This record gives sequence, structure tokens and C-alpha cells, in this order.
Amino acid sequence: MPAVMGVVNVTPDSFSDGGLYIESEAAARHGAELIEAGAAIVDVGGESTRPGAAPVSVEVESGRVVPTIWRLRAARPDALISVDTAKLEVAIEAVDAGARYINDTTAFRNNPEMASFVADRGLTCCLMHMQGDPRTMQNNPRYENVVDDVKAFLEERMTFAMSEGVPEESIHLDPGIGFGKTLEHNLRLLNRLDEIVAFGRPVVIGTSRKSFIGEITGAEPADRLPGTIATNVIGFMHGASIFRVHDVAEVNAALAVTRAILDA
Repeated sequence: MPAVMGVVNVTPDSFSDGGLYIESEAAARHGAELIEAGAAIVDVGGESTRPGAAPVSVEVESGRVVPTIWRLRAARPDALISVDTAKLEVAIEAVDAGARYINDTTAFRNNPEMASFVADRGLTCCLMHMQGDPRTMQNNPRYENVVDDVKAFLEERMTFAMSEGVPEESIHLDPGIGFGKTLEHNLRLLNRLDEIVAFGRPVVIGTSRKSFIGEITGAEPADRLPGTIATNVIGFMHGASIFRVHDVAEVNAALAVTRAILDA
């Protein structure tokens, strides 16, 4: 059963919707709207990870995400809320506010203690592949073999998380589409996604409105929904099960039709 993860960027500089939900009240309201549109998970982030983005302090990131999560939890007590962070301090505050899912774009490399925190609090986590960091990741990314390299990385990170007490069933994997990859790298990963699915863990893909879609279609971020739908449908057909998107209702509908056809 596919699950859509709705994106709530509480940032001034995200590539697609930066500044739209910088106030926690507006961000929480948007999160509730995404749930109404069919989001099974709402992913709240307070630090942009777009190419070239500068890092922010713990205080700034917490000040963005924690009030949003508090408000969203109050409005929708049943919601599964994710916090998109690589900082342990932010994760602790976010979980205390009501988050139950840690989406770490560094796969616990930024702060290895995040793994034991996830284990101790009984959380679900997503481990993502990224070459370099947001400031440098698109500076001529190179791989021996992008699919094999990403698989090896995710396997190592999953092994580390489990060694710190995270149950295997609590781990999701993300190949990191757009994070230190060229257009060709992204296309190869999507085309061979089933090799990552073979690890037996739910695979998350985040292609929504990303620049590689623009490279193919020439569309600006706001006009990349058709390409986003195509990548998510292909991802679902190759075994992905969680789809991190801005346009929840539209992607949900596309996945529902895809599933009906595959099940016929």
C-alpha cells in the first residue's frame, strides 16, 4: 500500500516553497491540509537541504519546527509527524513535541548518537544517501557505479543503526534522489530501485519538483507536477512504498490508479 509523505518546509529558502510557511501557525495549518489531502506522514523541516543551502543553528531550526509540531499535534492528534533533521538536539525537542519519525538526510552520520535516541524512544527512522553536504553535493558528483555505491552505503548505515539498537522493522531507506547526483544518476536509481527494495525495508523516494525534472522538461519548480507524478508512479512500480511530495492529493490519486491497474 503506497503512503504519501507530505512536505512542510518551515524555511525561508527551500527551492520550491521557501517562505510560504515560515510562521508555525501557517505551517501547522498546511500540515493539517496535507493530512486532509491524504498524507499518511507529515514531514516538518526547518533547515533547507537544497543544493548550496547554508546550515542553520540548532536554535533557529528548533524555533521553526518545534512550535509547528506542537500546533500540528494539537490539531491532529492522530497524525504521524516526521521531523526532517540531522541534529540530535532538534530531534529530541521535536519528539517531545509529538514527532514519531526521524528523517535524517545524513543517515546518522552527522550525529551517530541519533541512532540510540531512535532506539530508546521507539521511533521510526529514514536513512538517506547523500554525497557530500547540501553546500557541495552538486559540485560534480561522481560514482564508480551509482546504484552499487548507494546500495553499499544504505546497507552499511542500516547495519550501524541496528548495532545501536534500532529494530530492522523501524528503518526506512531513501536513495537520496537529487542529493549529490546528476540527471543520469537519478534516472539510473529510479530505473533500478528494485535493487534497493530488495533489502526488505520500505523505500522512500523524494523526487517532488526537483531540478532533474526541470532538466528533462524545462519546467520551473511550480510546474513540475507532471514529472513528479511520473517519477512516483515509476517508483511505485519498482517497489517504493513511501513518496515524499508537495502535491499530496494529486500524487495520491496517481498512485491509486496505478495500484488499481497493477492489482487488476
